[in-house]
Formats: sequence, structure tokens, C-alpha cells
Amino acid sequence: MESSPTTPTPAFVGASWAALLVGGSAFLTGLWNSHMSLSEKGYYLTVLLFGLFAAVSLQKSVRDRSEGIAVTGLYLGLCWTGVTAAITLMTVGLWNAGMSPSEKGFYAMSFVLSLFAAVTVQKNVRDLAGVERDEGEGGFRALIS
Repeated sequence: MESSPTTPTPAFVGASWAALLVGGSAFLTGLWNSHMSLSEKGYYLTVLLFGLFAAVSLQKSVRDRSEGIAVTGLYLGLCWTGVTAAITLMTVGLWNAGMSPSEKGFYAMSFVLSLFAAVTVQKNVRDLAGVERDEGEGGFRALIS
């Protein structure tokens, strides 16, 4: 079943970008100000970057499949594995970290916020690109008729 893209509202686009900036900058500020060793900071930064990439890639793959665009089962499985691995690595890292529970919660929440926001930003970018493409092929009114 193919669905036409809808235009996200400016408020949703802004909220998505704000959530990504708040989540990412909070996580990075926490790392910058932490008393962890450089290798620990690198671990958490790498897991964040890997998680962001994996979440966006999974969102794109699932959306492509729902729109009838070919996505191999192997790639979709790798996307799910990447997201699962990133979340597992963050969970295990925080579980074993010598931080206070409030610090662990801070990193966990900013990580989850960043992943969610990256997915919504990707969705908005794709929806807006689809609307612009369709407007070039006959206008937005063709979408709603």
C-alpha cells in the first residue's frame, strides 16, 4: 500500500530539531564535564553516534519497505541489529559504570531522546522532500485529490 507524503507542520519540524539538539547537546555536555577517562568518553560518544546512524537507517529502511521500495531482508536485519546493539551497549556501559544513578539516568534519557529525535528529523526531511518533489510534478493539490 503506497501512501502519499504529508507535509509535517512547522511546529513538529521545529520540535523534532529542538529535541535532537537538546538530547545531543545534553549528552555531549555531560561527557565533556564528566570525570570519566578519555576512553570511557570515547566509548559513550561512539555508542551515541552508532545509535543515531542505526536508528536513522532503520527508519529509512522500514519506510522504504512500506512505500514499496526494495530493501533486502539482510539490510533490514542489519539495521535492527545495529539499533539493538547500540541500545545494549549503552545499557551495559551504564549498568557497569561507576556513576551515580542520577548520572546514569541522565545519559540514558539523553541517549533515548537523541535516537527518537533523529528518527523524527529523518521522517520530516523525507516528508518535506517528497512534498517538494510532488509539487514539481503537478502541485501539492494533486496529492490531496
